[in-house]
Amino acid sequence: MAEIIPVQNLIYNKGTFTRVINTQFSELNSIPPVIPDTTVDAFFELYDELFPLIPNEGDTNSHRAILLREAEYLNVQLADGEEVQALLQEITDLRQQLLEVEVNAATDLAQNNINV
Repeated sequence: MAEIIPVQNLIYNKGTFTRVINTQFSELNSIPPVIPDTTVDAFFELYDELFPLIPNEGDTNSHRAILLREAEYLNVQLADGEEVQALLQEITDLRQQLLEVEVNAATDLAQNNINV
C-alpha cells in the first residue's frame, strides 16, 4: 500500500544558482502597500511640506504647471509678461497725456489771469 513518489534533485553550481533561484526573499514581501485615505487637510499639510521643493518652472511637477492647471480649472486667464508690459506702457502714456492736459490748462489759466 505504500506509494512510491519520485523525487527529482536538481543541483546547480554557484554561478547558475544565483541566476535561477531568487535569494532576495521577495516572495515573502508580496503584501501590497497600504495607502491611507487622503483628506483635503492632509493634502494641504503635505503640500506645505513639499512647497519649497517644487521647482518654479517646468511643463509638469512645477509651480507653473500647478498655476496653469488651477487657472484652467477656475476659468481664469493669466496675463503673460508681454501683456503686462504693454498695459504698464499704456498706463505710463495715459499719465503723460493727463500731465500735458493739466499743464496746458494751468498755462491757459495763467495767461487769462495776466490778460485781465
